[in-house]
Amino acid sequence: MILAGDIGGTHTRLALFPQEPGAAPPILEVFSSREYASLAVIARKFLAGRNLRADIACFGIAGPVREGRAETSNLPWVIDSRELAGELGIEPVFLINDLEANAYGIAALAASDFAVLNAGAPSASGNQALIAAGTGLGEAGLVRETSGHRPFPSEGGHADFAPRNELEIELLRYLLARFDHVSYERVLSGPGLYAIYEFLRDTGRAAAPGPVAEEIAGGDAAAVISKYGLEGSPEICKKTLDLFVSVYGAEAGNLALKVMATGGVFIGGGIAPKILPKLREPVFLRSFVSKGRLRKILEDIPVRVIMNEKAALLGAARFASLSTRL
Repeated sequence: MILAGDIGGTHTRLALFPQEPGAAPPILEVFSSREYASLAVIARKFLAGRNLRADIACFGIAGPVREGRAETSNLPWVIDSRELAGELGIEPVFLINDLEANAYGIAALAASDFAVLNAGAPSASGNQALIAAGTGLGEAGLVRETSGHRPFPSEGGHADFAPRNELEIELLRYLLARFDHVSYERVLSGPGLYAIYEFLRDTGRAAAPGPVAEEIAGGDAAAVISKYGLEGSPEICKKTLDLFVSVYGAEAGNLALKVMATGGVFIGGGIAPKILPKLREPVFLRSFVSKGRLRKILEDIPVRVIMNEKAALLGAARFASLSTRL
Protein backbone atom coordinates (compact mmCIF):
# COMPACT_ATOMS: atom_id res chain seq x y z
CA MET A 1 0.00 0.00 0.00
CA ILE A 2 1.02 3.58 -0.63
CA LEU A 3 0.49 6.15 2.12
CA ALA A 4 -0.11 9.50 0.43
CA GLY A 5 -0.53 12.86 2.09
CA ASP A 6 -1.54 16.41 1.18
CA ILE A 7 -0.22 18.60 3.99
CA GLY A 8 -1.61 22.12 4.07
CA GLY A 9 -1.77 24.91 6.60
CA THR A 10 -5.45 24.19 7.30
CA HIS A 11 -6.00 20.51 6.52
CA THR A 12 -3.89 17.37 6.35
CA ARG A 13 -5.38 14.78 4.02
CA LEU A 14 -4.06 11.23 4.18
CA ALA A 15 -4.97 8.25 2.04
CA LEU A 16 -3.94 4.65 1.54
CA PHE A 17 -3.76 3.57 -2.11
CA PRO A 18 -3.18 0.08 -3.47
CA GLN A 19 0.07 -0.10 -5.42
CA GLU A 20 -1.85 -1.51 -8.38
CA PRO A 21 -3.86 1.43 -9.78
CA GLY A 22 -7.60 0.85 -9.63
CA ALA A 23 -7.34 -2.30 -7.51
CA ALA A 24 -9.45 -0.74 -4.76
CA PRO A 25 -10.67 2.73 -3.79
CA PRO A 26 -8.35 4.68 -1.48
CA ILE A 27 -9.00 4.97 2.24
CA LEU A 28 -9.15 8.68 3.00
CA GLU A 29 -9.27 10.80 6.16
CA VAL A 30 -8.98 14.55 6.74
CA PHE A 31 -7.41 16.13 9.84
CA SER A 32 -7.20 19.70 11.12
CA SER A 33 -3.47 20.40 10.80
CA ARG A 34 -3.16 22.88 13.65
CA GLU A 35 -4.66 20.47 16.18
CA TYR A 36 -1.57 18.23 15.99
CA ALA A 37 2.05 18.69 16.97
CA SER A 38 3.49 16.97 13.91
CA LEU A 39 2.78 15.02 10.75
CA ALA A 40 4.05 11.86 12.45
CA VAL A 41 1.33 12.12 15.11
CA ILE A 42 -1.38 12.44 12.45
CA ALA A 43 0.02 9.61 10.33
CA ARG A 44 0.24 7.25 13.31
CA LYS A 45 -3.35 8.07 14.25
CA PHE A 46 -4.48 7.45 10.67
CA LEU A 47 -2.74 4.08 10.47
CA ALA A 48 -3.73 2.91 13.95
CA GLY A 49 -6.50 0.32 14.02
CA ARG A 50 -6.39 -0.39 10.29
CA ASN A 51 -5.36 -3.89 9.35
CA LEU A 52 -3.23 -2.53 6.52
CA ARG A 53 0.45 -1.77 6.18
CA ALA A 54 1.99 0.99 4.08
CA ASP A 55 5.07 -0.08 2.11
CA ILE A 56 5.96 3.36 0.80
CA ALA A 57 4.87 6.92 1.58
CA CYS A 58 4.87 10.28 -0.15
CA PHE A 59 3.68 13.56 1.32
CA GLY A 60 3.03 16.80 -0.53
CA ILE A 61 4.12 19.60 1.82
CA ALA A 62 3.03 23.24 1.66
CA GLY A 63 6.49 24.77 1.64
CA PRO A 64 9.97 24.28 0.19
CA VAL A 65 11.48 20.79 0.43
CA ARG A 66 15.27 20.57 0.43
CA GLU A 67 17.23 17.33 0.77
CA GLY A 68 14.26 15.50 2.26
CA ARG A 69 13.49 18.20 4.83
CA ALA A 70 10.72 20.77 4.97
CA GLU A 71 9.79 23.65 7.24
CA THR A 72 6.13 24.24 6.51
CA SER A 73 5.21 27.80 5.49
CA ASN A 74 1.95 28.04 7.43
CA LEU A 75 2.50 25.50 10.23
CA PRO A 76 5.09 25.27 13.03
CA TRP A 77 6.32 21.90 11.76
CA VAL A 78 9.71 20.65 10.64
CA ILE A 79 9.43 17.41 8.67
CA ASP A 80 12.41 15.21 7.86
CA SER A 81 11.85 12.23 5.56
CA ARG A 82 14.44 10.04 7.30
CA GLU A 83 13.07 10.76 10.76
CA LEU A 84 9.52 10.24 9.55
CA ALA A 85 10.44 6.90 7.98
CA GLY A 86 11.82 5.74 11.33
CA GLU A 87 8.80 6.99 13.30
CA LEU A 88 6.31 5.31 10.96
CA GLY A 89 8.30 2.20 10.12
CA ILE A 90 7.92 2.87 6.40
CA GLU A 91 10.76 2.87 3.89
CA PRO A 92 11.08 4.89 1.73
CA VAL A 93 9.30 8.12 2.63
CA PHE A 94 9.30 10.90 0.02
CA LEU A 95 8.61 14.57 0.68
CA ILE A 96 7.69 16.80 -2.24
CA ASN A 97 6.22 20.28 -2.53
CA ASP A 98 2.41 20.27 -2.36
CA LEU A 99 2.05 21.99 -5.74
CA GLU A 100 4.43 19.43 -7.23
CA ALA A 101 2.09 16.76 -5.84
CA ASN A 102 -0.89 18.55 -7.38
CA ALA A 103 0.95 18.71 -10.68
CA TYR A 104 1.63 14.97 -10.61
CA GLY A 105 -2.05 14.47 -9.90
CA ILE A 106 -3.19 16.23 -13.07
CA ALA A 107 -2.39 13.17 -15.19
CA ALA A 108 -4.60 11.04 -12.92
CA LEU A 109 -7.68 13.25 -13.37
CA ALA A 110 -10.55 12.87 -15.83
CA ALA A 111 -11.90 15.58 -18.12
CA SER A 112 -14.87 15.95 -15.74
CA ASP A 113 -12.47 17.02 -12.97
CA PHE A 114 -11.79 20.33 -14.72
CA ALA A 115 -13.82 23.49 -15.34
CA VAL A 116 -12.72 25.32 -18.47
CA LEU A 117 -12.10 29.06 -18.24
CA ASN A 118 -10.38 29.40 -21.61
CA ALA A 119 -10.43 26.72 -24.31
CA GLY A 120 -7.24 28.05 -25.88
CA ALA A 121 -5.89 27.05 -29.26
CA PRO A 122 -6.98 23.59 -30.52
CA SER A 123 -3.33 22.67 -31.13
CA ALA A 124 -2.05 23.98 -27.77
CA SER A 125 0.98 22.04 -26.55
CA GLY A 126 4.19 22.59 -24.61
CA ASN A 127 4.98 23.30 -20.98
CA GLN A 128 2.20 23.70 -18.45
CA ALA A 129 1.79 25.63 -15.18
CA LEU A 130 -0.21 25.31 -11.98
CA ILE A 131 -1.18 28.06 -9.55
CA ALA A 132 -3.21 27.45 -6.40
CA ALA A 133 -4.54 29.87 -3.80
CA GLY A 134 -5.70 28.49 -0.47
CA THR A 135 -4.23 29.01 2.99
CA GLY A 136 -1.18 30.21 1.03
CA LEU A 137 -0.27 30.56 -2.64
CA GLY A 138 1.52 27.76 -4.47
CA GLU A 139 2.97 27.62 -7.97
CA ALA A 140 4.56 24.86 -10.02
CA GLY A 141 5.59 24.10 -13.60
CA LEU A 142 5.33 21.04 -15.80
CA VAL A 143 8.04 20.62 -18.43
CA ARG A 144 6.96 18.99 -21.68
CA GLU A 145 9.01 15.85 -22.42
CA THR A 146 8.62 13.08 -24.97
CA SER A 147 6.87 10.84 -22.42
CA GLY A 148 4.56 13.53 -21.04
CA HIS A 149 4.95 16.33 -18.53
CA ARG A 150 7.46 16.33 -15.66
CA PRO A 151 6.41 18.57 -12.74
CA PHE A 152 8.86 20.76 -10.88
CA PRO A 153 8.28 22.79 -7.70
CA SER A 154 8.43 26.55 -7.23
CA GLU A 155 8.08 29.08 -4.44
CA GLY A 156 6.80 31.73 -6.83
CA GLY A 157 3.95 32.58 -4.47
CA HIS A 158 6.51 34.35 -2.28
CA ALA A 159 7.77 36.56 -5.11
CA ASP A 160 7.19 40.32 -4.83
CA PHE A 161 3.64 41.50 -5.40
CA ALA A 162 3.71 43.74 -8.48
CA PRO A 163 0.81 46.25 -8.62
CA ARG A 164 -0.51 47.17 -12.07
CA ASN A 165 -2.56 50.29 -11.37
CA GLU A 166 -3.17 53.03 -8.79
CA LEU A 167 -5.57 50.92 -6.71
CA GLU A 168 -3.08 48.08 -6.44
CA ILE A 169 -0.27 50.53 -5.68
CA GLU A 170 -2.34 51.78 -2.75
CA LEU A 171 -2.97 48.17 -1.69
CA LEU A 172 0.79 47.55 -1.72
CA ARG A 173 1.39 50.66 0.42
CA TYR A 174 -1.28 49.48 2.85
CA LEU A 175 0.30 46.04 3.18
CA LEU A 176 3.84 47.46 3.47
CA ALA A 177 2.71 49.15 6.68
CA ARG A 178 2.14 45.64 8.07
CA PHE A 179 4.80 43.48 6.46
CA ASP A 180 8.48 43.90 5.63
CA HIS A 181 7.91 41.92 2.44
CA VAL A 182 4.66 41.85 0.47
CA SER A 183 4.46 38.75 -1.69
CA TYR A 184 1.68 37.57 -3.98
CA GLU A 185 0.69 35.21 -1.17
CA ARG A 186 -0.16 38.22 0.99
CA VAL A 187 -2.90 39.00 -1.55
CA LEU A 188 -3.77 35.67 -3.18
CA SER A 189 -4.75 33.46 -0.25
CA GLY A 190 -7.50 33.15 2.34
CA PRO A 191 -5.75 35.68 4.61
CA GLY A 192 -5.04 37.79 1.51
CA LEU A 193 -8.72 37.97 0.66
CA TYR A 194 -9.41 39.34 4.13
CA ALA A 195 -6.48 41.77 3.79
CA ILE A 196 -8.06 43.20 0.61
CA TYR A 197 -11.35 43.60 2.48
CA GLU A 198 -9.56 45.45 5.30
CA PHE A 199 -7.78 47.67 2.78
CA LEU A 200 -11.03 48.72 1.11
CA ARG A 201 -12.67 49.29 4.49
CA ASP A 202 -9.81 51.16 6.17
CA THR A 203 -9.16 53.45 3.20
CA GLY A 204 -12.83 54.40 2.91
CA ARG A 205 -13.30 52.83 -0.51
CA ALA A 206 -16.25 50.74 0.68
CA ALA A 207 -18.32 50.53 3.85
CA ALA A 208 -18.54 47.36 5.96
CA PRO A 209 -22.17 46.88 7.10
CA GLY A 210 -22.42 45.89 10.75
CA PRO A 211 -24.09 42.46 10.41
CA VAL A 212 -21.66 41.36 7.69
CA ALA A 213 -18.68 42.70 9.63
CA GLU A 214 -19.81 40.72 12.68
CA GLU A 215 -20.20 37.57 10.61
CA ILE A 216 -16.73 38.03 9.14
CA ALA A 217 -15.22 38.66 12.58
CA GLY A 218 -16.89 35.59 14.06
CA GLY A 219 -16.21 33.03 11.37
CA ASP A 220 -14.09 32.09 8.38
CA ALA A 221 -13.49 35.57 6.98
CA ALA A 222 -12.48 34.42 3.50
CA ALA A 223 -15.52 32.13 3.18
CA VAL A 224 -17.92 34.85 4.33
CA ILE A 225 -16.42 37.46 2.00
CA SER A 226 -16.54 35.02 -0.92
CA LYS A 227 -20.16 34.14 -0.23
CA TYR A 228 -21.33 37.76 -0.22
CA GLY A 229 -18.96 38.65 -3.04
CA LEU A 230 -20.60 36.05 -5.27
CA GLU A 231 -24.02 37.40 -4.31
CA GLY A 232 -22.85 40.89 -5.28
CA SER A 233 -23.78 42.56 -1.99
CA PRO A 234 -22.63 44.25 0.15
CA GLU A 235 -20.45 46.30 -2.18
CA ILE A 236 -17.30 45.83 -0.10
CA CYS A 237 -17.42 42.05 -0.55
CA LYS A 238 -18.08 42.34 -4.27
CA LYS A 239 -15.17 44.78 -4.69
CA THR A 240 -12.92 42.55 -2.58
CA LEU A 241 -13.63 39.48 -4.68
CA ASP A 242 -13.30 41.43 -7.93
CA LEU A 243 -9.85 42.73 -6.94
CA PHE A 244 -8.76 39.30 -5.72
CA VAL A 245 -9.80 37.64 -8.99
CA SER A 246 -8.16 40.36 -11.06
CA VAL A 247 -4.82 39.90 -9.29
CA TYR A 248 -5.24 36.10 -9.50
CA GLY A 249 -5.64 36.30 -13.27
CA ALA A 250 -2.64 38.62 -13.60
CA GLU A 251 -0.33 36.37 -11.61
CA ALA A 252 -1.57 33.27 -13.45
CA GLY A 253 -0.58 35.05 -16.66
CA ASN A 254 2.79 35.99 -15.17
CA LEU A 255 3.46 32.35 -14.31
CA ALA A 256 2.39 31.25 -17.80
CA LEU A 257 4.98 33.58 -19.33
CA LYS A 258 7.74 32.57 -16.92
CA VAL A 259 7.52 28.88 -17.82
CA MET A 260 6.14 29.43 -21.35
CA ALA A 261 3.10 27.36 -20.44
CA THR A 262 1.64 27.13 -23.94
CA GLY A 263 0.27 23.68 -23.08
CA GLY A 264 -2.08 25.01 -20.43
CA VAL A 265 -2.48 26.69 -17.05
CA PHE A 266 -4.29 24.93 -14.22
CA ILE A 267 -5.93 26.75 -11.29
CA GLY A 268 -5.83 24.60 -8.17
CA GLY A 269 -6.25 25.14 -4.45
CA GLY A 270 -9.28 25.35 -2.23
CA ILE A 271 -10.51 28.81 -3.20
CA ALA A 272 -10.98 28.50 -6.98
CA PRO A 273 -13.78 25.87 -6.99
CA LYS A 274 -15.70 27.92 -4.43
CA ILE A 275 -15.59 31.12 -6.51
CA LEU A 276 -15.90 29.49 -9.94
CA PRO A 277 -18.79 31.75 -11.07
CA LYS A 278 -16.59 34.80 -10.44
CA LEU A 279 -13.63 33.21 -12.24
CA ARG A 280 -15.91 32.69 -15.26
CA GLU A 281 -16.60 36.42 -15.42
CA PRO A 282 -14.42 38.51 -17.80
CA VAL A 283 -12.15 40.00 -15.11
CA PHE A 284 -9.96 36.91 -14.60
CA LEU A 285 -9.17 36.24 -18.24
CA ARG A 286 -8.87 39.95 -19.01
CA SER A 287 -6.08 40.17 -16.43
CA PHE A 288 -4.59 36.88 -17.58
CA VAL A 289 -4.13 37.96 -21.20
CA SER A 290 -3.24 41.63 -20.59
CA LYS A 291 0.47 41.23 -21.27
CA GLY A 292 1.04 43.80 -23.98
CA ARG A 293 2.80 42.44 -27.05
CA LEU A 294 2.46 38.83 -25.83
CA ARG A 295 -1.30 38.98 -25.48
CA LYS A 296 -1.91 36.53 -28.34
CA ILE A 297 0.24 33.87 -26.69
CA LEU A 298 -1.86 34.12 -23.53
CA GLU A 299 -5.12 34.02 -25.48
CA ASP A 300 -4.06 30.68 -27.01
CA ILE A 301 -3.31 29.03 -23.64
CA PRO A 302 -5.99 26.69 -22.23
CA VAL A 303 -6.95 27.62 -18.66
CA ARG A 304 -8.74 25.12 -16.43
CA VAL A 305 -9.79 24.96 -12.79
CA ILE A 306 -9.09 21.70 -10.94
CA MET A 307 -12.36 20.71 -9.27
CA ASN A 308 -11.18 17.44 -7.68
CA GLU A 309 -9.87 18.14 -4.16
CA LYS A 310 -8.01 14.80 -4.19
CA ALA A 311 -5.58 15.93 -6.91
CA ALA A 312 -2.61 16.31 -4.54
CA LEU A 313 -3.27 12.93 -2.91
CA LEU A 314 -3.48 11.27 -6.30
CA GLY A 315 -0.28 13.04 -7.29
CA ALA A 316 1.62 12.01 -4.16
CA ALA A 317 0.59 8.41 -4.73
CA ARG A 318 1.59 8.64 -8.39
CA PHE A 319 5.00 10.12 -7.47
CA ALA A 320 5.60 7.25 -5.03
CA SER A 321 4.57 4.67 -7.61
CA LEU A 322 6.79 6.20 -10.31
CA SER A 323 9.74 6.49 -7.92
CA THR A 324 9.65 2.79 -7.04
CA ARG A 325 9.86 1.87 -10.73
CA LEU A 326 13.07 3.80 -11.30
